Amino acid sequence: MSSIASLSVPQAEYRLGRIHALLAVQSIIVILLSINRLSSLTTAYVLPNEFLRWTELNNMLILPLISVIASYWLKNELQRSAASSDSNHFWRGVFNVAFLVGVYLLAASYGTHEVTNYLHLRFCPPEETGQLCNIIRFNDDDFSHWVFFAGFVLVNVSILLLQVIYPYSRALSLRDKGLLMVNALFIGLAIFANLAFEEIGFDLYVVALLAALSLGLMWRKGNQPLVIYYSVAYTLGLVATGVAMLF
Repeated sequence: MSSIASLSVPQAEYRLGRIHALLAVQSIIVILLSINRLSSLTTAYVLPNEFLRWTELNNMLILPLISVIASYWLKNELQRSAASSDSNHFWRGVFNVAFLVGVYLLAASYGTHEVTNYLHLRFCPPEETGQLCNIIRFNDDDFSHWVFFAGFVLVNVSILLLQVIYPYSRALSLRDKGLLMVNALFIGLAIFANLAFEEIGFDLYVVALLAALSLGLMWRKGNQPLVIYYSVAYTLGLVATGVAMLF
């Protein structure tokens, strides 16, 4: 069985225009998530029983769902022309299963986090130390984060490694590289905002892992579209956070 680092398979080229469009969807989602989280536009209650605000409902059901669909189409675009005799059939199956597991974990994390975050903010101020609020805080601040990062890593690593085994064989134009970097900039800024202005936890190690993996693939496999995208996004977010922490 061949190693991942040596995998590659010839195929009819996927369309970079579709890649750029799907990455642009992720950039738009990042902007909408910021508006949803930081503005007062979505703070009204969804129903009269006040079970959730639109803020939490958007974060749990609407925006992540669009992001996952875009990631699914992106994954499928990378392997769009894979032949039935594909010598990398085994690894293709492994990465697709990893993607599915990651999506499931992301969904579980959003369902846990958004509900308990709402309850935490509304009913559990710091001075409340009862068992119910301690359980809510743990689900909000710890458990849901662990599940999220596990899913996040699986989804993104599987896409990165699918890019490796289904490489783009043509030279990237300056326009293509520019579009990849512009979309990566939005992700990098989101990473910076999350790390630099909030308490840093396990998320720093996740960002560092993805930055290291993408830079390693850049060194081994050259200028592949998604390798460039991930390298710029996660390295920018990590470096900007480090600079902000120094000052």
